[in-house]
Amino acid sequence: MNRRTFLLGTLAVTACGTGTPIADLTLAAGEQGGLYLDFATLLARQLEPNPHVTPRMTAGSLENLSLLRDRQVDLGLTLADTATGTDLRALGRVYENYFQLVVRADDPARSVRDLANRPLSLGARGSGASVFGERLVTEATLGSLIDHLPLAEAAQALADRRIDAFLWSGGVPTPTVSTLDAKTPVRLLPLADVLPSLRQRYGRVYEPVSVPAGVYRAPAEVPTVGVANLLVCRADLPNDIAGAITRTLVERAAALVPEQALGTQFLDVRSLIGTTDIPLHPGAATAYRDLHG
Repeated sequence: MNRRTFLLGTLAVTACGTGTPIADLTLAAGEQGGLYLDFATLLARQLEPNPHVTPRMTAGSLENLSLLRDRQVDLGLTLADTATGTDLRALGRVYENYFQLVVRADDPARSVRDLANRPLSLGARGSGASVFGERLVTEATLGSLIDHLPLAEAAQALADRRIDAFLWSGGVPTPTVSTLDAKTPVRLLPLADVLPSLRQRYGRVYEPVSVPAGVYRAPAEVPTVGVANLLVCRADLPNDIAGAITRTLVERAAALVPEQALGTQFLDVRSLIGTTDIPLHPGAATAYRDLHG
């Protein structure tokens, strides 16, 4: 029995000798510079001291789901499309992800299909963006010059002209992309034209959203594809712990939106319970009923 299982199973560790049971949890988050890790850090701060949550840096959704399955973490952030078909439970829909297909501002491409047979990075390996990226390759017939770089590497590769575009999934604006834009002007390609075929094939998990005007200096909003981001856990997470986390999502909502996403992201009970095909954990469902009937 590992330390995490022991702590969750017995709640035997106490805080400062007070006798208060402590749950020691690990939350699989995402890449440095992305919204996942920032959100996880804010959530851990608001939950302290009980449960004690340690954010874990990862490549993103796919890795997070693998870590949950292997019981190496207790909580994870994931895109809803990546989590479809798993036996996980949701604590809440915590924000909207925007798929951002980034090109240099001087690139002639005006649509995703203009990138056919050009060198691209379509999401880091282990990320939810890579799942969407592979689907995008199929829908837009982009060819085979595809790589899967972490965000920081993809940004540098675009600046160095080693790739012509990269796909990122996260909040807007994303600081790493903003930093790139300040040195190497970039813009986003619209993805609205591939949304109907994606929804026909994969369902309504994909949604029409727009990146607001002014993000990365865009003169007008850019229509793209959105997907819900979920905070998930295994079904055996104790009900009281699930409830405590859920109440924090509701009661500390204003403190859980990273500064980078202020104005485009928010948490409220109407959005939190919209967990697509992933059922709510019983402890979370009870907390939502207690708080809002």
